[in-house]
Amino acid sequence: MNKIQTCLGLSSVLVLSSFSALANDTQATDISVGMAVDQGLSAVLELDNQYRFTLGNDGGAFDYIVKGGQFDANTPVSWYVGVGGWSEWEGKSFGARVPLGLKWDLTKGWNMYGQVHPELDLYSGAELKIGGALGIKYTF
Repeated sequence: MNKIQTCLGLSSVLVLSSFSALANDTQATDISVGMAVDQGLSAVLELDNQYRFTLGNDGGAFDYIVKGGQFDANTPVSWYVGVGGWSEWEGKSFGARVPLGLKWDLTKGWNMYGQVHPELDLYSGAELKIGGALGIKYTF
């Protein structure tokens, strides 16, 4: 099994376990969909403002938002910190990342986010990199 298959398999397990945990929850699940520039041009699916799945032209990523908060009650901008993983489709890179971001509530249901994410590339030995993302989402 090559590294891409391993990463996709692990991602599938994470997705299924996330949906399983959400299915047992009695509260309604917030679902957000959108587009981003993250792994190339990417589609974004976010569950409960906590689990973010990104599939793009260049690869895929999963982020778990660990902590977030408001700067001010009157400001529509909030911050978040997460942990995640990513992989390129061509199998040239994969690893872990730590998203550090800002989210701006534009209007009811719509928000924009921007993040930088330090990355640990594990393909051919540990190498530190920096990445980023900019996206827009609609929450149902």
